[in-house]
Amino acid sequence: MRYVNLGNTGLGVSRLCLGMMSFGHADVRPWALPELHSEPIIRRAVEGGITFFDTADVYNLGRSEEITGRVLPKLLSREELVIATKVHGQTMPGENGRGLSRKHVMASIDASLQRLRMDYVDLYQIHRWDPRTPIAETMEALHDVVKAGKARYIGASSMFAWQFAKAQAAAERAGTTPFVSMQNHYNLAYREEEREMIPQCLDQGIAVLPWSPLARGLLTGNRTREGERRTSRSQTDPFGDSLYVDADFDVVDRVAEVAAGRGVPPAQIALAWVLGRPGVTAPIVGATKTGHVEDALAAEELELTDDEVARLEEPYIPHAVSGHE
Repeated sequence: MRYVNLGNTGLGVSRLCLGMMSFGHADVRPWALPELHSEPIIRRAVEGGITFFDTADVYNLGRSEEITGRVLPKLLSREELVIATKVHGQTMPGENGRGLSRKHVMASIDASLQRLRMDYVDLYQIHRWDPRTPIAETMEALHDVVKAGKARYIGASSMFAWQFAKAQAAAERAGTTPFVSMQNHYNLAYREEEREMIPQCLDQGIAVLPWSPLARGLLTGNRTREGERRTSRSQTDPFGDSLYVDADFDVVDRVAEVAAGRGVPPAQIALAWVLGRPGVTAPIVGATKTGHVEDALAAEELELTDDEVARLEEPYIPHAVSGHE
C-alpha cells in the first residue's frame, strides 16, 4: 500500500479509503451488513494497509459511525487511523435537524463523536451544498469545530466548482479554515468532474477523494443492459439508478474486455483507472465481501498501459451533472 499526503496538508493517508456506508444494517439500506459480518471486511482492509476510513452521520441511521467507532480501535491505534465523517443530511428532528447552519453543524459534530466514541475526527466534510445557509456561516462554524479540537481538517463533497470556489473565498476573506479535500462523483462512467472541479483541485492543491469509483457496481457487472439486477444492492439502489444511462453499458463492456485481456476482474481495471487519474488522492471503495477488498488492494498495484487507458475512455459520452443531490 502506498501512502500520500491529503492535498497540501501534512496528513498521510492510504491510497485507498474504505467507505463505511456498507456497515450497520438498517431498513434504509437492506444490503448493509451487521457488525458481525462487517468486522472481517474491515480487518482485511487494515491488514492490506488501509488506514483511511470514510463514513457519514446519515449512513444507516448512524450505525455506520457506531461500527466504525467500535471495530477500528481494535485494529489500529488512534494515531494510525484517519477517520472522516460528514454533516448535512436530516439526522435530527425539526427544521434545524439538517443542513449546514451553525446550529446543525455544532450539534452534528458532537453527535458523530459520541457515536464514533472518539474525541476528534481527522476530516469533517460537508456532505452537500446547503442553499439555505450563507456559506460564510458554514465556514465559520467549521472553523470553530477545528479550533475546538473536534476535527483536524475540513473537506467538501459533490457541488459545482463555482460553489467550491465561493466557499474557499469566504474562508480566505474571514481568515478561517479552508477545505483541504473534495469528495466527488467520479468514475469511468461519469467523468464530468474533469471539466472544472478536478482542474480546480489540481490548481489549488486540493485532495480528490472520488465516491462510487466503480459506479455503484455498474462497472463490475452488477446489472445488465437487459435490466437484470445481480446483487441485492443493485436491486434496492434508486439513487444509483438515477446516476447512469443506458449508453454507459458501452463503457461496462469495454471494462470487461480490458479485464479479460489482463485476466483480472473488471473491478480491478475500473479502480486502477481512477487511481491513475491526475489529482486523485484516494478513491473511496465500498465493500460487502472480503473479495471486494482484495480486488481494491490488487487494483492499487495495477498499472494500466496508455493503450488500455485510451480503450477504456473511448466509449464515454457526456452526461448531465449528477450526484449533487
